[in-house]
Amino acid sequence: MNGSSLNPLRDIAYPTAVLTSLPSGASFSRYDPSGKYIVGARPDGRAFIWDLDTKSLIRRVEGHVKMITSVDWSRNSRYLLTTSKDWNIIIWDLASEMFSPRRHSTIRFDAPVLSAMFHPRNMKIVLVLLAVGEVYIVDSRRAHRSRIELVETEDEEEYMHRSPPTCARFDPSGKHVFVGTSHGSILVFNTRTKIPHLHLNEGLSRRLITNSSDRTLRQFNLPLTFPFQLEEEEQELEPAYKFSDPISRVAWHNMAYSPDGEWLAGGSADPATHKIYIWDISSDGQYATTLDGGREPLLDVTWHPKVPAIASTTKTGDILLWHCPTPERWGAFAGGFEECDENVEYEEREDEFDIEDEDEMAQRKMREEDADVDINGVDEVLDATEIELRREVKDEDILWAEDESDDDTKTWKMKLILNPEDDY
Repeated sequence: MNGSSLNPLRDIAYPTAVLTSLPSGASFSRYDPSGKYIVGARPDGRAFIWDLDTKSLIRRVEGHVKMITSVDWSRNSRYLLTTSKDWNIIIWDLASEMFSPRRHSTIRFDAPVLSAMFHPRNMKIVLVLLAVGEVYIVDSRRAHRSRIELVETEDEEEYMHRSPPTCARFDPSGKHVFVGTSHGSILVFNTRTKIPHLHLNEGLSRRLITNSSDRTLRQFNLPLTFPFQLEEEEQELEPAYKFSDPISRVAWHNMAYSPDGEWLAGGSADPATHKIYIWDISSDGQYATTLDGGREPLLDVTWHPKVPAIASTTKTGDILLWHCPTPERWGAFAGGFEECDENVEYEEREDEFDIEDEDEMAQRKMREEDADVDINGVDEVLDATEIELRREVKDEDILWAEDESDDDTKTWKMKLILNPEDDY
């Protein structure tokens, strides 16, 4: 979703330097929704979870026999989903107090799994993309238990000549599924009804970024005004911005938006360098800078969900944590405190170190405690997210997704269990 115009991230901009690296042996990484942890998925079928405050390894996930192709966190970070080329999707319960968490459930298919993700409002609903080009919604709720393929047509002859899907994602509300195809088209399905969705009744505009084989990233601003209806079954949208490297014409591994949606990071597929390109969406998609991580090629890039920080994965498996260095603010130590270029003799004021009368301090404290406080004069201030939540209380698609809710609540806390072994 688009962020508020009063976003503090505009002052901090984007990360510019590497804070540290995590030797995880991973091929890609993903932050959890809270931004406290990061998971690195390895080609040997294992995944490691790191605590970002201590930079310590706190969980090791083992269960796949082939490389992990994707990971996803539940909305409150209790559950972790991993997919693999071994045809399995495993959901892990991180509330178990073990270094290797217990398996919550396993979903098996008859083909390698390319990607999967939780529904934004219920982890019992999972969107799955198979390597054979099939997209499924798997619902494990007792009253809705099903495994339904998303198809654009029921006609068998047309189904055989359809465009194979290459990616599938829920939108932030979970009401729609966006499916990208190998022919450059994007299909939109209703999550509840599983049919191609032609009525997008949303009040907020949304941005969609695509990565194509022509080495160009394209951003589309979906016309989601209320009410909105596609005039034709196949409507062609023109990209609002195109992002590419006009000099070297490199391809892109993947891309990621900043939390406020105002910055776009693209991970270069240059085999000789580790470069991340940054564009400023709020300034008509202008190029901002390039982050250089050295000569180790880049495999993946992802943006922190809350602060201006990026995690990029190298070919050797190290996860580079990028941050925005902040200069020392000496004035925070004391009022008027400044950094001097040379030593200056300090002149003490006459009353600078005088001891204040204790009786006067006590009387001033009592006056402050007796002061009247206005508790009725504060107007209720709602942000865009709260307004959207109130508007969706009676939404049929939202009520369907929240029926038989999961136990991924905000009150749970992950127990930090350090690595019992020396090696990773």
